[in-house]
Amino acid sequence: MQVAFILVLAFSPFFPQALGHQVPLDGDETHFEHQKNPWVSKYGAQIDLPFTGPLSFSHLPYSRCLEDETAEFDIALLGMPFDTAVTYRSGARFGPFAIRSGSRRQRAERGYSMAWQNNPYQQGSKVLDCGDVPVSPFDNALAVDQMETAYTTLLERPVVSKDESRVWSSKDIAKDKEEHPRIISLGGDHTIVLPILRSLNKVYGNISVIHFDAHLDTWGGYEGQTPTEQSRVTHGTFFAIAREEGLLTNSSIHAGVRCKLTGLEDIEHDQSVGFRLITTDDIDDYGINEIIRRIRERVGDTPVYLSLDIDVIDPGLAPATGTPEAGGWTVREVKRIIRGLAGLNFVGADIVEVSPGFDHAEVTGIIAADLVHDFLSMFLSQAPPKTPEGSRLLSREEL
Repeated sequence: MQVAFILVLAFSPFFPQALGHQVPLDGDETHFEHQKNPWVSKYGAQIDLPFTGPLSFSHLPYSRCLEDETAEFDIALLGMPFDTAVTYRSGARFGPFAIRSGSRRQRAERGYSMAWQNNPYQQGSKVLDCGDVPVSPFDNALAVDQMETAYTTLLERPVVSKDESRVWSSKDIAKDKEEHPRIISLGGDHTIVLPILRSLNKVYGNISVIHFDAHLDTWGGYEGQTPTEQSRVTHGTFFAIAREEGLLTNSSIHAGVRCKLTGLEDIEHDQSVGFRLITTDDIDDYGINEIIRRIRERVGDTPVYLSLDIDVIDPGLAPATGTPEAGGWTVREVKRIIRGLAGLNFVGADIVEVSPGFDHAEVTGIIAADLVHDFLSMFLSQAPPKTPEGSRLLSREEL
């Protein structure tokens, strides 16, 4: 009897009410829409929380831009997971993942920075995460060519913004007098800069580099090895090779160097490559403003590429790197210097040598992601931000 009753009820017109649901009346479209998509009706859009969603930088739209020719951007973020040319600890192939993971609390909708006095995502330029270059981990020559080809592919894409009043135009310095997008590369070991400079040279000619690093990276080869043509290409030699290939101006500059040297001959060779030197200790002797002045004076109005090795920061603050050197700059010092560089003719930037296997609580990935946010504001600012009028420190009594 009980089974028969349930079967009869299931085919009864009153069955939905029996289960606690109401049948919408004719014309009750609101209820119909609620039934069709109850989540949207009740809670709205399916937003990503800081700890949810697909992994892209700052929850930005993501596209495999190398194959998707319809992907549009003014600034692209491109991962280069290459780490097979390091001289000490490998692992930076996971750097792009770590930087994106470190950016999870960032988002375009809450991108305003008090220090920059802007939100880089609201400056009229479209920023897109273009994924990673699928580089070979087995053949370095192939990998370097893959990275150059990928960078050139994106560099030749048309920009989205057609606003002639943009804060910076590549038309003024590009060989073809055309507008080109800018790319922020997520490394990867520092070798990735060689294929990047090869690509940029085709568009802009010789490039001046602002190089934040604990090391010179202008050495001629790895000590104790008989070099082959490809084995010369490492994360400590790429600038020397770039100079040989005629990719650099004579007005590049290092910032934050503190590594051990063979002797003064390393400095002399470094100068022959086209660099001048700001050491880590110079920040104590001359101050941040003087460091900014020297960098700006050195590169002038040339096409400028900024390359930041995470080891410029003290390893006590950013431990996840392959070649740590004690006594580095603080995160705050580096960020203040970067703000002072806004307005230069930046054609691209990178952050490299993030090796998350050596990290603690993701602190290095979080730092790197925050610096990428600074790069975006740096690209899109005409000049360094000024202290707002009327702002002042509160006195002890006011506090």
